[in-house]
Amino acid sequence: MFEKIEIMKMASAMATHAAARQNAVAENIANADTPGYAARDLPAFEDLYRSEGSGALRTTRSGHIDTSATITTAPEVIASPGVTSPDGNSVSLEEEMVRSVEVKREHDLSLAIYRSSLNILRSSLGRG
Repeated sequence: MFEKIEIMKMASAMATHAAARQNAVAENIANADTPGYAARDLPAFEDLYRSEGSGALRTTRSGHIDTSATITTAPEVIASPGVTSPDGNSVSLEEEMVRSVEVKREHDLSLAIYRSSLNILRSSLGRG
């Protein structure tokens, strides 16, 4: 029953994206001293979520959410441009720390959305 509620699917997709992005950040940090390693990152969740939609519904204002959109495939890791060190490594530990904080915020947001949705469902059932 709950797997068909769009907000639950969105929260789940956001948490999955945050986990995949955290994995990319961890790989970048682990390879910070590897010669020739190119730093990687994932596209923004918003871009992936909107690109996967079938387009059956249209949005009339920028604030509207296209409810037909879901992420069905795992996002691909893309190379992020940046300054390279003399050995060809493009990992910046400072940038990776900032990305790590962004990922934590994205994950916390997905949990907050999920928790809020569950509270609304409980209240609507009179169990709140």
